[in-house]
Amino acid sequence: MSKVVRKIGICADHGGFELKERIKTFLLDNQFEPVDFGAKELDAADDFPDYVIPLAKAVADGEVSRGIAICGSGVGACVAANKVSGVRAGLITDYFSAHQGVEDDDMNLICLGGRVTGYASAEELVLAFLNAKFIGAERHLRRLKKIQNLENNS
Repeated sequence: MSKVVRKIGICADHGGFELKERIKTFLLDNQFEPVDFGAKELDAADDFPDYVIPLAKAVADGEVSRGIAICGSGVGACVAANKVSGVRAGLITDYFSAHQGVEDDDMNLICLGGRVTGYASAEELVLAFLNAKFIGAERHLRRLKKIQNLENNS
């Protein structure tokens, strides 16, 4: 049984560029279709919001099924992504959170630190994130509704 190909948005600034390029190949090897939101070349003067915000908007609009944003630490990417209504991004450093964030919180964008996350670890975290499914239990839906109400009333 083959996996259904899903479009996965990915982006990085200079701090995550090398890891992004590696993860794009990893996505292809695992039957995902990476959609690269930049940076397209290594530029030490670039700014993560220029790539993260378009990626986050594409995730929120359903243009890609999920997103991967990488900057030096992952923190800036996570802050920027969560400013876009409908995005639920998490800075992920461990396997449990990579899948649990999707299962319980319907996380749709993972943030990684290109300067602090090794290749093997990043691949494991990305696969756990992409293969996880939202459980949709009543308590999870109730909590998400509270977040959506905040987004709608801000």
